[in-house]
Parts: sequence; C-alpha cells; structure tokens
Amino acid sequence: MKILYLTDQTYLHGGIEKVLSQKANYFAEVTGDEVFIVTYNQQLHPPVYPFSEKISMMDLGINYEIGRSYFHPVNLKKIPQHRKALQKVLQEIQPDVVISSSFGPDFYFIPSLEKQIPKIKEFHATRHFSKQVITIKEKILKFFTEKKERKYDALVLLNEDEVPFYQSNNCVIIPNPTEVDERMCNLSENKIIAAGRISRQKNFEELLEIFNSVLQDFPDWEVHVYGDDYLGRRAEIEKRITELSLEKKFIFKGVTSDLKTTFLDYSIYAMTSIHETFPMVLLEALSMGLPIVSYDCPTGPSRIVENNEDGYIIPYKNSIIFAEKLKCLMGDVQLRKNMGLQAKKNASRFEISSVMAQWKDLFKKLTS
Repeated sequence: MKILYLTDQTYLHGGIEKVLSQKANYFAEVTGDEVFIVTYNQQLHPPVYPFSEKISMMDLGINYEIGRSYFHPVNLKKIPQHRKALQKVLQEIQPDVVISSSFGPDFYFIPSLEKQIPKIKEFHATRHFSKQVITIKEKILKFFTEKKERKYDALVLLNEDEVPFYQSNNCVIIPNPTEVDERMCNLSENKIIAAGRISRQKNFEELLEIFNSVLQDFPDWEVHVYGDDYLGRRAEIEKRITELSLEKKFIFKGVTSDLKTTFLDYSIYAMTSIHETFPMVLLEALSMGLPIVSYDCPTGPSRIVENNEDGYIIPYKNSIIFAEKLKCLMGDVQLRKNMGLQAKKNASRFEISSVMAQWKDLFKKLTS
C-alpha cells in the first residue's frame, strides 16, 4: 500500500513530528508499506527525529512565513503555488491513502485534489476552547472549517473527549502510540523533568512558581526543562527565574534527540500545560516508568495518566494541590518506584503494534 503523509515540516521538536516518525517508520519497516512524506516548509533542514531510509521524503518549497497568519497577504499569495505543487505530487505518486498531519492552508484544498484518493485529517490539538467563538470573522471561519472537514473521508481524533467539538459523522478515535522499552528510570535523583516547545501553551512559568513554593521543603531538588524556544518565550521565563534567584535550580537544557534516554536520570515528570490533546511526552514518560504530576487540562492527560496509580491528575489550574502532590512524590522514593512500575504496565495500553493495527483497519475500510 502507498501511504502519503502531508505535514508542514519535520525539523522542529514536537509531538506531531515525533509521532509522525514513529508511525511512518512502522509502516515502512514492519508492515512493508511504501511511505511518502511531503512537507512544504522544510527549508533544507534535516528531520529532528530519525526516519527509515525506506521512506521517500520531499519538500514542496512553499515556505510560508512562520509567525504570520496563513491569512496574511504574504502567505495567501503562496497558496496557489502550494495547491499546484501538491496536485502534481498526488498525480505522480497516486497513493492509496493520504493523511494530513499538521494544520495549514492545505487543509482547505486537500479534499478537492485527486478526489478518488481517500483523505484523512489528523487532529492533534484540542477544540475544548472552540465554543468561545466571539467575532463574526471567527464564526465565518468556524463554519467554513466545519464544512471542509466533512469533505474528508475520515477525521482521526486522539481521544473521545474531542468528538463533541466536531460537526461530522466521520470521526475515528485512534490514540498516539508508544514503543515498549525495557529500561526503567532509577527514580532516585532529586530532579524533575518537563519537556515541550517553550511556548505559552506549555505554561512552564506556572511550573516555575509551583517549584518555588516547594523548594523550602526540598532545597536539594531541581527542575530541568527540555525543548525549543518559541517566539522568545524562554527569555521571558528566564527573567522571572532571575528574580527568584533560581538560576541553578530551574534550568532550560535545550533540546534532546532521545527523550526516553534522558528520562532515565529523572524521578518525576511535571506538566502544567494550558491544553493538551494526547501528549506523546506523557506516553513516553509512562513507558520509562516515570511517575507523572499533571494538570487535568483539556483534554488528554486524564486519558493517559491513571490517577493515584502511575501519577496524579490535578484539578485544572489548582497550583496548591499540584504542589502538594509534587511534594508527596519528592519526599517518598518508594512511592515513586511503586508508581513507576505501574506506569510501565499502564503504558502497554498504547503499545505501537496495537495502535497501528487500528490505522491499518481504517485504511482497509476507506480503500475497499
């Protein structure tokens, strides 16, 4: 089977990029499918995650200006070129199925290209806040977006909580996968880890304040944050770190190419995100036996973490309870080890072979 993935780029650290590499590699290496990955904003950068040599990768060279809206005139004028280039690729490859992984201008014209080829749209972001539509412009865009969604043969959502936010009868639930790993975090280090693109959505500044509130009781502990900076957010948080004199306690470590191996040196994973849909990083933490403390943010963490078993799900935005549960784990190494063992067991729910079988079933349904 010819499987073609569409995405904006593969060179930035992120959940979409990570899960794309896992799924594409599985199809190419395990099930023997012919896999193509087509980007439009790669700009000659190498992929950040490893891709099988059996995968054909190509870039359309559209290069929208990141940081500007896709509706900005400088980006709008590039859309005809994008549509024409993608049409040519689909005609040449004639894939059996097309999966759109990221959200860009192509979302609106993919269904109209080579209509005989089934089209799938993956959604990686929550729509929990989508009902907060206020302006006329937002209402029009919402209407137009929902109309286009119904043109896809399937919309793949990461968890059941997202279904009510879609006005379509072609929704399918397939979670992100994780790969079984025999290694186990030692959980004896006085270090907390957090990871993700350093943006407002990840809300690392709140983790900083929570950590500052527990530091008096646990002065030997540190927090390490891994991830790319996004639009200068890191500098803003570092200013607050300096104000709190925590330069040696709350540390940005840059990016890591192997997060699972990095996990081995830590004892707790902390997530204070404003929203998540089905965060890959939590799956990877569980698979390495790392107990988790996470806000019950919309809409994914509670679908991954088993509260009081492999971690703690904290009422959304309740920093006091977050700090209390963090201290429970910081002060009890045996509790960390018990939760870590349970985390390994619970991670098997999302084992990659099981998840990818769901994808193959969907492909068969759409191409039969």
